[in-house]
Amino acid sequence: MTHSEAAKGAAPRAQPGTPHEPSRGGPAEPARGTAPGTAPSGGRGRVRWGIAGVLGVGTFVNYIDRVNLSVAAPAIMRDFDISASQMGVLSSAFLWTYAMLQLPVGSVIDRIGVTWVNRAAAFLWTVASFASAAAGGLGLLLVSRLLLGVGEAPTIPAGWKSIGQWFPKHERGTATAVFDGCAKLSNVIGIPVMAFLVTAYSWHAAFLFTGVLSAVYLALWWLLYLTPRQAHAKGRLGDEELAYIREGGADDEDSATGEGGSLRGLGHLLRRRKTWGLALGYASYTYSYYVLLTWLPGYLEKQFGVNLMQGGVYTMIPWLAAVVAQFTVGGLVMDRWLRRAKDTTRVRRTVLVLSLLASLSVTGAAYAGSVGAALVYLSVGAAGLAISVPAGSSIVALIAPEGYAGTLGGVVNFVANLLGIAAPIVTGMVVDATGSFAGAFIVTGAVLLGGIFCYTAVLGRIERMPAPAEAA
Repeated sequence: MTHSEAAKGAAPRAQPGTPHEPSRGGPAEPARGTAPGTAPSGGRGRVRWGIAGVLGVGTFVNYIDRVNLSVAAPAIMRDFDISASQMGVLSSAFLWTYAMLQLPVGSVIDRIGVTWVNRAAAFLWTVASFASAAAGGLGLLLVSRLLLGVGEAPTIPAGWKSIGQWFPKHERGTATAVFDGCAKLSNVIGIPVMAFLVTAYSWHAAFLFTGVLSAVYLALWWLLYLTPRQAHAKGRLGDEELAYIREGGADDEDSATGEGGSLRGLGHLLRRRKTWGLALGYASYTYSYYVLLTWLPGYLEKQFGVNLMQGGVYTMIPWLAAVVAQFTVGGLVMDRWLRRAKDTTRVRRTVLVLSLLASLSVTGAAYAGSVGAALVYLSVGAAGLAISVPAGSSIVALIAPEGYAGTLGGVVNFVANLLGIAAPIVTGMVVDATGSFAGAFIVTGAVLLGGIFCYTAVLGRIERMPAPAEAA
């Protein structure tokens, strides 16, 4: 079937001015016959949730690749005789290439599409994992982490763009919770598994395991992922579900593909205040997340003297709290609230502010006198961070001009990971200088307060920004 034939067979897109067209910069208008503020209903399938599952598996494998180094860090430090500061540099090496590529990779995703970009990306991170397993010295391990950053760079902006294409606006909180919640789930499952492999065999075994897992995911993505238009043309996506997705305000996968990756479009986004409000707000989450991701096992070992296996089990607790909170509050509860709300900006802003305020409890770990108390503080903080993600990252597709969701996602992830690069390094330096993690957690709290300011005062109303031509 040709592209034109597939297009003819697809459910018609609403034209400007029709009742099904989502309002510019606001929530999607309901389909005919539905009450205001409610989602369109009808006989619709569940193909889109299968796509959310595929995206979630990708983030699960992605973050298993990242958490293995944090678990293996004590053993690597002993093997290579390096300090906490040097380990912080190694931990951040992944983020050097990862962050540097966010701007160009977002534009590439807009021009080429999610499908092929993620195929190439999964292949690269598979190679990087096997190379890490083979490392016999610090040099090859450093190079492998840099390559891993290249391979995993498209994952987040591609996932955000895919959710914008596959899901109506009122379901994106839950879809994003599935997508990002699997990253937290990787910590729940991955940390104890990595701890067992490192303890029973060696830290090399942990990287070998992630290499095999990455290869399996590459095959899964290659076989299962399609865009909505492709899925409809192949008969996997029914007419009713396609119409439901589009009537709910899903992005047009073919919109502005010729210009979406242009430098003009990138420059246009960088000049918008909304871009910086969203990017810096999301960066506060990213910094805090990487503090926990890279140093939580080391914190428990240094502060309370727990061994690697105990630390692996204890570390599951905050991340399990994060998974449950993200799916229930950041996903289901927020989406239900959005369906009924007249002011969706107020809903998302309320969720963001309250969740980031809750995440400030990580600073309590600086003064915890026992493992139990520390885990309570860390669990509340991790849950708050997790809830903020669906509310924050779903804004990308809501405010990006048509055809520029990948580019905006790249900008947001670039800025966020610049701050993320600093997280393991600053934490390591503070630990070396003070002998404890107290100062590092206090710095994290200050960053979170800055994020609240950016999400509120700088971002402003959550509405679609004009495209470059419209702005001109």
